[in-house]
Amino acid sequence: MILCMGTTRHKRLDRAQPSSKGTARLSRAETAGEGFGAAAYIAFAAVTLLTLLLCVCAGSVRIPLSETARICLQAISGKRAAQSDTLAAILLSMRLPRVLCVALTGASLSLCGAAMQGLLKNPLADGSTLGVSSGAALGAVLSIAFGITIPAIPLAGTMGMAMLFALLSLLLILTLAYRLDYSLSTNTILLLGVIYSMFVSSIIALITAFAGEKVRHITFWTMGSLSGSGYREALILLAALAVCGTVLLCSARELNAFALGEENARHIGVNVRRVKLTVLICVSALIGVCVSIGGTIGFVGLVTPHMARLLTGPNHKRLLPASLFGGAVFLMLADLLSRVLLNPIELPIGVVTSLIGAILFLCILYRMRRIV
Repeated sequence: MILCMGTTRHKRLDRAQPSSKGTARLSRAETAGEGFGAAAYIAFAAVTLLTLLLCVCAGSVRIPLSETARICLQAISGKRAAQSDTLAAILLSMRLPRVLCVALTGASLSLCGAAMQGLLKNPLADGSTLGVSSGAALGAVLSIAFGITIPAIPLAGTMGMAMLFALLSLLLILTLAYRLDYSLSTNTILLLGVIYSMFVSSIIALITAFAGEKVRHITFWTMGSLSGSGYREALILLAALAVCGTVLLCSARELNAFALGEENARHIGVNVRRVKLTVLICVSALIGVCVSIGGTIGFVGLVTPHMARLLTGPNHKRLLPASLFGGAVFLMLADLLSRVLLNPIELPIGVVTSLIGAILFLCILYRMRRIV
């Protein structure tokens, strides 16, 4: 009788529990409508475009929206502006390329932060957590201090050194993590990243102390600034974001699986090690490019994903695109404040993001504490 009861119970459980194929079909059906829809893309893109127009028009020299539209249409149609057209020179040669670089840098840093927080399951995780930002900053500081350049390619020395040191930093941290923990656990990577960042900061301080006449340049660069950026830098940032950003956006499903834990993600078919390496390499490449062009800009990759999460929820299929647009809007507004707050003095954008980011992050933490 007990055997019959057990058999009957197992049959009921078998009926109640769907097969693995059914579960897979169900999960696909449930997640089919959870992505970032066309309406959401249009809404976020519209907000980003309006912010870009605001930042292009506003500044130490205000340019009316009608004049901005006229100058942009003339540039698109191929008509050359007159030499006496000062507004066209300011808009096309200085302000527009700078705002484009700011938007692309903010989008890249915010996307990296959201991906790192999902990968490491740590709300305080950022691209700088791995020590990649510190490594890229060290390479750029070495290039500035010792005058390392590549002939016939302007700014290639600083950019090349930053990207090289970002990659070497990633390889060093992953190698040490692999030696200490074969599974590349999250805690090991975080701990090594923090230790490495502190070590690199001391080296940068030592180089700055002996930099002589270049101390001011290095100090201002480490605060973060995109004031001298042009269309060439914008194209480099766009190319890096198009390649690495696409890979990160396509990893949304795997990052959702990581929220259940690495073991559970492995059980449902996710190649944990491959996903980790792919995300880490893409994050390192994007941060290396951003740091080489704009210096160290903090809090963008830490705060913006939290703000986007309040709007979209934890699903990375919505969170990653929202963080992309949110980072661009956040950094453009921060850059606008840096230009107009103490006009005609221009503040480093890294200082503004740190001040705003620290306040916003405290508000977010307080809100989350009250909810809990």
